[in-house]
Amino acid sequence: MLDYETLKLVWWGLIATLLLGFALTDGFDMGVGMLLPFVGRNDEERRVAINTVGPTWEGNQVWLVLSGGAIFAAWPLVYAAGFSVLYVALILTLFALFLRPVGFDYRGKLADPRWRSVWDWALFTGGFVPSLVFGIAIGNLFVGLPFRFDDSMRVTYGGGFLDLFNPFGVYCGLVSVAMLALHGASYLMLRTEGEVWRRARRFAMVLGVLNALLFGLGGWWLGRMDGLQILAQGDIGTALSPLGKTVGHAPGAWLANYGRWAGLAAVPAAGIAAALLSVAAAWRGWRWPVFLASCVNCCAIILTAGLSLFPFVLPSSIDPASSLTAWDAVSSHKTLQVMLLLTVVLLPIVIGYTSWVYRVLRGPVTVEKIRRETHTAY
Repeated sequence: MLDYETLKLVWWGLIATLLLGFALTDGFDMGVGMLLPFVGRNDEERRVAINTVGPTWEGNQVWLVLSGGAIFAAWPLVYAAGFSVLYVALILTLFALFLRPVGFDYRGKLADPRWRSVWDWALFTGGFVPSLVFGIAIGNLFVGLPFRFDDSMRVTYGGGFLDLFNPFGVYCGLVSVAMLALHGASYLMLRTEGEVWRRARRFAMVLGVLNALLFGLGGWWLGRMDGLQILAQGDIGTALSPLGKTVGHAPGAWLANYGRWAGLAAVPAAGIAAALLSVAAAWRGWRWPVFLASCVNCCAIILTAGLSLFPFVLPSSIDPASSLTAWDAVSSHKTLQVMLLLTVVLLPIVIGYTSWVYRVLRGPVTVEKIRRETHTAY
């Protein structure tokens, strides 16, 4: 079996994989929702956009559930502290996500244009708000969240909900919105034709440029912020207490990993390159290349955040020594072993089933198909 240090690294990678799975699948669902009022000028065109994601959006949220479950089991201290500090933000996100199932299910119940317009904007809200809040939450990891542990490992919290809306946090929220809106536009290019496709193409070109600019400027900003660094800690191959390390501030510390490990700089570079490639592919009208470029862009941006923070997982703004890392926030060696065995069995099933569903539902959604298949609820 794997030793404890290796398991800690493996679970950091697995949780990153689950978050990437959520961004790549449910991300374009939210992106389509954000673009829905703008790519469809009439009811039929909006139904085309909705039907690209309507049959699969619920299955895509499995990745979010898996991510939350994995954090709870593998990083219980992160789950407890992070979900408490971000409680109001997560409740806001949850209520925004509620608008998606009711929007999909109730929109088609009445033919009244005003009724359908209300649910179209509900779907927009259900895509925009979670995208913004997730980005703000990631941005606040670099600023630090207001929590601390005492000598008996009881956690206390400071600050409030509005403190999350600091300049860098809001900026990261905008990066997240641009990233997922681009992903939605690229998916609409892949799955539609006609006017919806042409409008999605224009959005993809604009959002690709915006994404590259925002991401690049965000990296420049991050390099000028004070970050955290571990000055001393115990053997990472053993069970560690979060309070058993010494943590200090240093200018530009969040970018230190890119100088420490050769090749890591290729990840953020790939994010900018993929965003610009999506612009070129959209301009040429290439369906699969623009979607694949958007997938690479999402992965690169999320991995850049994770690699910049590593080994920190949940930094503290009021007591840096209480910050949680991949080395000291984890469950026991035995727990990680058992969970890894379950993951090795179950994760391929989820991936295989998801792939099969998209294979069955492949092909473009058109206005003619919407008119022909009148039984659809979307």
